[in-house]
Amino acid sequence: MIVIPLKPAGAGKSRLGTSEKTVRQLGIATVRAAVATPGVREVVVVTADPTTAADLTGMPRVRVVSEPAPRGLRLAIASALATIPPGVRRAVLLGDVPRLVPADLARALAQATRHPRAFVADAAGTGTTLVTAAPGVRWRSAFGRASASRHRALGLHQIPVPLRSSLRHDVDTPAQLAKALTRRG
Repeated sequence: MIVIPLKPAGAGKSRLGTSEKTVRQLGIATVRAAVATPGVREVVVVTADPTTAADLTGMPRVRVVSEPAPRGLRLAIASALATIPPGVRRAVLLGDVPRLVPADLARALAQATRHPRAFVADAAGTGTTLVTAAPGVRWRSAFGRASASRHRALGLHQIPVPLRSSLRHDVDTPAQLAKALTRRG
């Protein structure tokens, strides 16, 4: 199962300098790619954005966990993970990978099965786009600034995903947004 936390679109708007609609579309594109990934049974989206929740409700193999208000990434992830049985392989994919190709995610998830806990670094090598945990293994993650080094320090195995992989290309800056929108069009 994959958990995708999506911030309210208004929060992403200020950081990226774009409309709420565009920010929402980036998150929904990530969800659609995850759902289309071979072997993914269900995607659990956690969000405090009622419009995003409404847009995703009814999408096949997507379950929405609504938060009454944003509580931060760590608590959002924890609330979604609490809805997943402990005997299931879990992954958290951040919701800002709009150019994600399902085959890229499938390859990384397959590699992750060889390790109790694993992660994928972003293209810069400092952030993280994906964290996984084997069935029955206690969840550990440290998303945020310099998360790649913190995930290594927690003992997570870094999956050697090629730089060209769409899984490594998240959208954190206006320049990355422009690149993602250009490729999307």
